[in-house]
Amino acid sequence: MSRTARVRLFLCAAAVIAVFYTLACTGLPHFGTAVHPYGDRAVAATLEQRTANTISSINFDQRAYDTLGEESILFGAVLGSTALLRRTDRERKARPRPSRVLPSTRLFGALLLPVALLTGVYVVAHGQLSPGGGFQGGVVLATALHLAYVAADYRVLQRIRPRELLDGIDAVAAAAFTAVGFAGLIAGTAYLQNVLPLGTFNTLSSGGLVPVINAAVGIEVASGVIVLLAHFLDQALATGPGGNRPCDRKEPTG
Repeated sequence: MSRTARVRLFLCAAAVIAVFYTLACTGLPHFGTAVHPYGDRAVAATLEQRTANTISSINFDQRAYDTLGEESILFGAVLGSTALLRRTDRERKARPRPSRVLPSTRLFGALLLPVALLTGVYVVAHGQLSPGGGFQGGVVLATALHLAYVAADYRVLQRIRPRELLDGIDAVAAAAFTAVGFAGLIAGTAYLQNVLPLGTFNTLSSGGLVPVINAAVGIEVASGVIVLLAHFLDQALATGPGGNRPCDRKEPTG
């Protein structure tokens, strides 16, 4: 496609989006009004779903279909990094060099790693009750694992990070979110419609499908972020046909 054709396609798409965006904005309540239809309905629906966290109820119930799209974006990023950053026939993987870490950094990293992992699990598991959820908890879990890289070196991270297994877990978790939605269709309702008992308000088992989808998102986000960083870190260790690491190559001077 030529540059002129791409520009014309962009202008047409931008014009269509601008029209629909303008129409959507004109239908919003006026600024400063006391009437907020969306907020009132969201809070009411949250209480009906018996979830103490209104945001999680919206993300994983009223707008669960949108959340599925957002999760698919991350899954697509993992697939893209896998395809683009894979080693070619002209590259070979260098042996990671041992790094020097301050004793204080090593100590704090070793102490904070289990605490951060536990915090991530807590944020994911209690997403329907308190601030947090699958996305936030998944990022905490991925960050916690990489404390091993900060406190030790890349070799330690490799030993506790099974990338091939996490690739499969990422795919299974993403597929689980999609598959859960079919439970509503099988029950004769809408896609991603709740079909589980709502439980008791403000308890861990409340919220129906919300904690189930929340857990799937947490696992997918954690494994996806870990795999993404794994590809970037592995690429930093890739060598060319001359045997020099990219970071060791020097530009000619003079």
